[in-house]
Amino acid sequence: MDTHTYPVTRTDAEWRARLTPEQYAVMRNHGTERPGSCALLYEKRAGTFSCVGCDQPLFQSTLKFESGTGWPSFNDPVPGSVENTVDRSYGMVRTECHCARCGSHLGHVFEDGPPPTGLRYCINGVALKFEPAV
Repeated sequence: MDTHTYPVTRTDAEWRARLTPEQYAVMRNHGTERPGSCALLYEKRAGTFSCVGCDQPLFQSTLKFESGTGWPSFNDPVPGSVENTVDRSYGMVRTECHCARCGSHLGHVFEDGPPPTGLRYCINGVALKFEPAV
């Protein structure tokens, strides 16, 4: 059970009112959307990807890349916006990433990304909203 307190907190009823059922399943219950199912996978414009749960900017479009996995992938988050924890579900050990402001599950980070970081933040698109640059 996660006992960490985040700057943005909501009751379960507030989360359910704010999020769609799919967003709730992913962000609050650590689910995963179907690969290739989110329009943000194909987003190519300049801008910022933010958390649907609390509006925190998470990733800049300049660090988005095509990983071929079916989920939006990024080299690196906005500094301080994402925290990591160990995920031991499904008989695997992975690094889960979640929003540092509201604790919502975003996806996982892997060490098979391109330079310069070598990281691949594999993010559920339903956890993100996109704001084009002005």
